[in-house]
Order: sequence, then C-alpha cells, then structure tokens
Amino acid sequence: QVQLVESGGGSVQSGGSLRLSCVASMASYSYSMGWFRQAPGGEREGVATIDQNGRTTHADSVKGRFTISRDNANTLHLQMNSLKPSDTAMYYCAADERRMSDVQALGIRPNYLGQGTQVIVSS
Repeated sequence: QVQLVESGGGSVQSGGSLRLSCVASMASYSYSMGWFRQAPGGEREGVATIDQNGRTTHADSVKGRFTISRDNANTLHLQMNSLKPSDTAMYYCAADERRMSDVQALGIRPNYLGQGTQVIVSS
C-alpha cells in the first residue's frame, strides 16, 4: 500500500502563487504520479500528470500557470502561479502503477490518493 502525504496548501489572493508538495512512501519510478483536484460540489478532475518516463501533461485550464515536477522517486511538486478563484479546491496527490496520463484520460480512479490539501483563492 502506497501512502501519500500532501503539503503546501493555503489561502492566497487572486494572482498569487503556491507550491504543493507530496511525499510518497514508495521510492520507485515504476509508479507514475499526478495531481487531481475537487471543488465543493464538483467532480474530481485531473490537473497534471507525470508518467514513469518523465512525460508530463497539464489540463488546459492550468496550462501556462501550473507546472508539475518530480524531484526524485518519491517527491512530487505542483508549482501554481497566477492563481484564480476557480482554482479553489482540495488538491490530491496520486500514484499508480499504470501511466497516470491514461488514468486521467479515462476518468478512472488512481490506485493511490492522498488525503488532500486545501487551496483557497480569493478575488
């Protein structure tokens, strides 16, 4: 069982920045990783993914503003700039033995999800 612990959430004003981090209990590049978010009353949506080969994807809504990166086998980040009120959500770190880009594209639940970190953006 993979454990994921997120940090870095908080409250910022529109246009501000936050950097989310996730530390995983596994340390293996055989797992892909990613970030998902869920706004109150909304469905979980994919934000950004990084596959085992290092290939990254970003949702259209965050392209040019958010950047996913992986320091090492078990540490993931999401740099969020130019934040908007519409970015307000609970952000979840995810890991999977499958390619996370496929998991996101298929709209299926990642095998492992963290407890989440709250991001609130005020106008």
